[in-house]
Amino acid sequence: MRVLVTEAYGLIGAACLARLQRDGHELIAAGRKVASARLRASYAQWIETDYRRLTLAGDWLPLLEGIDAVVNCVGVLQDGAGDDVQRIQVDATTAFSAACEQAGVRRVVHISAIGASRRAPTAFARTKAEAEDDLAGRRLEWAILRPGLVMAPVVYGGTAMLRGLAGIPLVTPLIEPDARVQVVSVDDVAETVARCLAPDAEIDVKWDVAHPQVLTLSSLVGGLRGWLGFWPRRTWRIPGVVGSAIAALADMLGHLGWRSAARSTAFRQLAAGVVGEPSPWIAATGIQPTSFEDILAQQPSGVADRWFARLFWLKPLSIAALALFWVASGIVALGPGRAAALGHLTAAGFPQAWLNPVLIGGALFDGILGLLLLVRVAARPALQIMLAATVIYLAVGTSLAPQLWADPLGPFLKVIPLLVATLFTLAILDER
Repeated sequence: MRVLVTEAYGLIGAACLARLQRDGHELIAAGRKVASARLRASYAQWIETDYRRLTLAGDWLPLLEGIDAVVNCVGVLQDGAGDDVQRIQVDATTAFSAACEQAGVRRVVHISAIGASRRAPTAFARTKAEAEDDLAGRRLEWAILRPGLVMAPVVYGGTAMLRGLAGIPLVTPLIEPDARVQVVSVDDVAETVARCLAPDAEIDVKWDVAHPQVLTLSSLVGGLRGWLGFWPRRTWRIPGVVGSAIAALADMLGHLGWRSAARSTAFRQLAAGVVGEPSPWIAATGIQPTSFEDILAQQPSGVADRWFARLFWLKPLSIAALALFWVASGIVALGPGRAAALGHLTAAGFPQAWLNPVLIGGALFDGILGLLLLVRVAARPALQIMLAATVIYLAVGTSLAPQLWADPLGPFLKVIPLLVATLFTLAILDER
């Protein structure tokens, strides 16, 4: 069949794409930014698509031309820069379902979420339920899959944070250590999708897709620590007021484009429990879901996994530290360090008329660059400009004031670790 997979580079979408490729389907893959994904999965035909703009059925119809079946993996956790839960999970998704009906698409497999309900505590789960209801009322062959916490060799969002928590030394801080969670292997989800596209598949079904075992968040993180080869640590329950502050900060950063799994929606979903009733799915498909222990056993950890766990919290720390350094440099140059800065410029041979413009321009450049680093879409170019500016600073400074290399305060020597820190941050900036 000719199958369209939306959000095909995501955690679930990529696994479904790979599984359907083994079945010989002709695959059309859609996503917001597909340049890198096109290289990773060159067997599919990639289409760049912004779901925020596909809120009418007619917007979807060009993508559905000649399509026999669709696997829809689109979803966002919470409103933020570039993310609008209502627009994407209701407006765009219901328009997609209507377009499938109009285009004569034979079958739709829709990836929802366990716990989706009109009475759920979050807009994420409520809008998932609204989209489910709309699809179920269409004249289509449909299957709605509601995965639990999806475990995969790659991590993103919640699973990435779990590994990060497992990598914290001394003590494991958790906001909801007793939260109840059911997990599911991404391979079991992809296998279910593949079976739903079979000609004789059961249609018009809604299944919770998860292993029946209910785990606590504390046991999940503890299991991951053992899998990573780290010694067990005591769990520390983070006080509610601290958790609220963390969620508020993460929500604010979400509006700058950083999709943290520590946002308030994730905490509310966790508090409600990530638990469903998978027995109908197991009975209908015959799939024996992989347990948490077996998922870990089948994917032995390596050094890259340990690096990820240890670096997870260093990434935001390094971004914040670099941003603070550049902003503070601009403030210091115009404030308490103004006289010293003017002295260095004078010693370097700058004309008197240039001193203030050069100082003010440099300080504004530093401050703006530091602020841009805090915006997700601007972070990579900001880091690249920081690298270039630092190299230019060293080269020009060396030619104009080489004596500063021997200065006991090390104004040039200290720039070398800054270069390394910038390169490090740039190397770990990717999120998926």
